[in-house]
Amino acid sequence: MPLAEVAYFQEGPGILAKDFREAGVPLLRLKCVEGDYVTLDGCNFLDPDMVARNWSHFRVDIGDLLISTSASLGRVSVVTSQSAGGVPYTGLIRFKPKDLRLLQGYLKVFLGSAAFIEQAESMASGSVIRHFGPSHIRQMAILLPPLDQQVAIGAVASLLDERLRLLRQTNTTLESIAQALFKSWFIDFDPVRAKVEGREPEGMDAATAALFPAEFEESALGLIPKGWRAAEVGEVFRVTMGQSPPGDTYNEEGEGIPFYQGRADFGFRFPAVRVHCTAPTRLAMASDVLVSVRAPVGDVNVALEECAVGRGVAAVGFDKAPSFALYSMKALRNRFTEYESHGTVFGAINKKQFEALPCVLPSPDVLAAFSSNVGPLDERLRLNELQIRSLTELRDTLLPRLISGKLRLPEAQEPLEESFA
Repeated sequence: MPLAEVAYFQEGPGILAKDFREAGVPLLRLKCVEGDYVTLDGCNFLDPDMVARNWSHFRVDIGDLLISTSASLGRVSVVTSQSAGGVPYTGLIRFKPKDLRLLQGYLKVFLGSAAFIEQAESMASGSVIRHFGPSHIRQMAILLPPLDQQVAIGAVASLLDERLRLLRQTNTTLESIAQALFKSWFIDFDPVRAKVEGREPEGMDAATAALFPAEFEESALGLIPKGWRAAEVGEVFRVTMGQSPPGDTYNEEGEGIPFYQGRADFGFRFPAVRVHCTAPTRLAMASDVLVSVRAPVGDVNVALEECAVGRGVAAVGFDKAPSFALYSMKALRNRFTEYESHGTVFGAINKKQFEALPCVLPSPDVLAAFSSNVGPLDERLRLNELQIRSLTELRDTLLPRLISGKLRLPEAQEPLEESFA
């Protein structure tokens, strides 16, 4: 039936920058709807009295759904107590049921499904940034199952979304722990400083503490732990600069191996496969660090499998300790930033410049201790990512079939149980 018949929708107002304030009522922007729940990240603020006079009817309530009209179709964010009362900026549309025949949980699933996205894309206008608006929504239809089916479909979607959210949250926590340990050992040199000051290093057993020296020595990088080495990236790590194969060797059918051209393919830690290549020219091995070397310079991901790298990516390997290579590249972020202004149009770094970047090489025993501590965290991150991809594929396959009625819930039970086993 017509979507407008059962759902209330409203695009945010156009508000001028001169009306922004340092505090007040949050003005919700695109960055606020990047996740499952609406946040206040990157929002502006409006004067409460001005909102009361002009925009009070735009303020969102807990449970309202927000989507973007021009980007990230399929991403639906739910308003929580943190963002309730905010005003969505123009370019965001809020939805909520207005008819007892439509449930909020099912509406959220529908707005994130191909059934809605395909309608939005077919109606979208704009030569550069395609967007749709309320006039298009009034022409859209919604597939409306009976209420008991809506409840069940919403529950399946909620189960999958919550599991995905917890896995991503766990990965963020694991990476924070690993980065903190790298910073403590190899940037701040906390265990060595503790020994110099006559204290026992914190957070490690006596055997690990014994691996660290009790004094510093001068180096090209300043004071570093005695016996360690001030080196350059090219002396320690294997650096492979990407090279783009001929365009006719690319495909989206999965023939060949995954091909990553640049930063656009990167995710939280692992890149998303969009294109394959049948005639790769430069390869990265599984667990190699993938570093963006063009526009921008210095973003970091990790290869899940053997892959081809294009000219926007360099592969950095260190077989002795892949985790050390990863966090070493992340620690070079400020150095990479210096190359953002290089190049005629955009930032870039070449192989000679890359390999000349400074780094610290610890003793083999400390390197092994770091790997034994952080390696399991990185492996858990990898396994979680594989599960995220499996659950995402299941969600994207299952929900459209449930919405269309091509699949009934009893039939969906088995793949769900297998995924959560």
